[in-house]
Amino acid sequence: MKCSANFFLVCLAFLVLVITLSPYSSAGDLKGLVTETVLSNGLKVLLLENHKAPVITFQVWYRVGSRNEEYGKTGISHLLEHMMFRGTERVGPGELARIIQENGGQHNAFTSADSTTYFQNLKSDRIGVSLELESDRMQNLVLQEEGFRTERSVVMEERRLRTDDNPKAVAWEQLWAAGFQSQPYHWPVIGWMEDIARLRLEDVKAYYKRFYNPVNAVLVVVGDFDKKTLLEKIERSFGAIRRGVLPGQRVSIDEPHNGERRITVKREARLASVVMGFHVPNLRGLSDKGASEIQDVQESRDSYALEVVEALLGWGESSRLQSSLVRGKKLALAVGVSHPLLSKDPSLFTISADVLPDKSVTDIERATDEEIERLQREPVSERELQKAKNQLEASFIFQQDSIFSQASQLARYEMVSSWRNIDAYLPSIRAISAEDIQRVVKRYLTPDNRTTVILRPVSPSKTATSPSSASTEEQVR
Repeated sequence: MKCSANFFLVCLAFLVLVITLSPYSSAGDLKGLVTETVLSNGLKVLLLENHKAPVITFQVWYRVGSRNEEYGKTGISHLLEHMMFRGTERVGPGELARIIQENGGQHNAFTSADSTTYFQNLKSDRIGVSLELESDRMQNLVLQEEGFRTERSVVMEERRLRTDDNPKAVAWEQLWAAGFQSQPYHWPVIGWMEDIARLRLEDVKAYYKRFYNPVNAVLVVVGDFDKKTLLEKIERSFGAIRRGVLPGQRVSIDEPHNGERRITVKREARLASVVMGFHVPNLRGLSDKGASEIQDVQESRDSYALEVVEALLGWGESSRLQSSLVRGKKLALAVGVSHPLLSKDPSLFTISADVLPDKSVTDIERATDEEIERLQREPVSERELQKAKNQLEASFIFQQDSIFSQASQLARYEMVSSWRNIDAYLPSIRAISAEDIQRVVKRYLTPDNRTTVILRPVSPSKTATSPSSASTEEQVR
């Protein structure tokens, strides 16, 4: 990024943005550092002062993602994200990017299953730029047919490049489609191609009106500012925006599996892959389905135990799956393990592996099952357990080293429960025992609770014409 002499300081600040020291030490005691305010129109504001560098990150998070969509209109959350850059009556198409760049800043946006986020990183004395731009497009977005058709075409091309032309992305998409039947995690965040093509401008207008209002948003600012002064500015910029109606957030939740689901995807690819997904609870337990408070507490404890299982199985070269599949038996080129702790609804604990050319998918599955069964059968040693906890704690602390990550963590927790739950993470991880590990692996990482997708490479002449080229024993869509 080119910078004039006037903005040399902000350019230098962005070079150190990712290493800005956290305003607190190790345990992450945020309760006394974060200021929470709810404006009269329902907008929640979270402010965290960090004066280590003269920069700020300004983030607006809306409680809307692909989980809020419906059959036939998937992808609308992501498409609206694109439309948010088409401008208002005051700021024309493309002008927002120019304004941010002229002020020496960075900006972007992203959509997930649970939320949509817009952010700017700026020198702290330029915070007024974000206040103006974000309050303006929260209420005054101009949605016109020409811009809508352009952005819809851009999104469709994005889907072709990132999913339809990417064999592994197709396999992952099929994992979620098969793993969930009625729950909205069934469809991808970018949406199904035919749904994107069917979307109309009126759909986007109605979606914007329903979900983009103060009562459904959280504003998070972290960096070099005075919270009292900034809060007054936020009140002036956002306080007059109409409150709107708080959208409902309840969605259908899938019933437990009654047996393994298996999918085979045949695509032109260099390597075969295996992707497994096991249904696991979200951090809030099953409260949305009316579960008791005791059960909620147990489900949340299970979520923290599954964090440790993720580290045991897949973090670092000495983790169990890395040691067995990659380094020991030399079956896989790479393996990955992921546990979605901050998920609005119950989600999938995933294990994936890229199969080496001279090895088989069956070998990978058998070796993975052996490691899971060993966790179920044998208590983890204190040394190995402590190592996994140390890795998780280090990762958690390192995430606080960037003001952007500090803001994002606050918001991600707020999207699923409350930002205050951040302080529970480290104590909860430290409290996990070897018995907890055995219990959750026996309960969740079982064949009957699993969806498995196999990516099988085929020659170009044998690639199916269907976008997914997937076969399954069950009706996926």
